[in-house]
Amino acid sequence: MGKNDIPTPLVRRHLLETPLDKTQALRIAEAYLADERTLEALAFLAAAEAWDRLAEVREAVIESGDAFILRGIAEVVGSEPPAEEWERLAAAAEAAGKSVYAETARRQSQRRED
Repeated sequence: MGKNDIPTPLVRRHLLETPLDKTQALRIAEAYLADERTLEALAFLAAAEAWDRLAEVREAVIESGDAFILRGIAEVVGSEPPAEEWERLAAAAEAAGKSVYAETARRQSQRRED
């Protein structure tokens, strides 16, 4: 899978606004993931109801320290990450030199604990 399987922005919008075959949605999601376009893959993973694959992506996002994409995943699944996930993400972000994401994750962790 590669760039040829990724829809144009207009086609993407139309695909997400109509009922989409789960197999096709998963294929598109995987194409986005292969192209390192994780945020765009999320809606297609949800359309495919590929919850196990989304959990794998979530874990990879936490390990990479990307607070922005973790928020996107939270929107897709409809629930905020627990404090423990934010703490793990903060540590990973700090180790990767992503200080803004580390601070964001620490704030989110504190909010979840309150």
